[in-house]
Amino acid sequence: MTSIIRMPEVERRTGQRAATIYKLMQAGQFPRTVRVGRRAVGWIEEEIDKYVEAKIAERDKTASE
Repeated sequence: MTSIIRMPEVERRTGQRAATIYKLMQAGQFPRTVRVGRRAVGWIEEEIDKYVEAKIAERDKTASE
């Protein structure tokens, strides 16, 4: 089952603040939002998990070079 998480949880999982997350989204470097209400958005949990995993893999690749 796909879950949608809101900004506070995205910030907690990524360690990024909202302004940085939106800048990364504009640059195409962060998963896009899903509209969950008239004035509310969220992120697909699996996409955020993959983003974090990719950052860890990037760090590990750089460390081994």
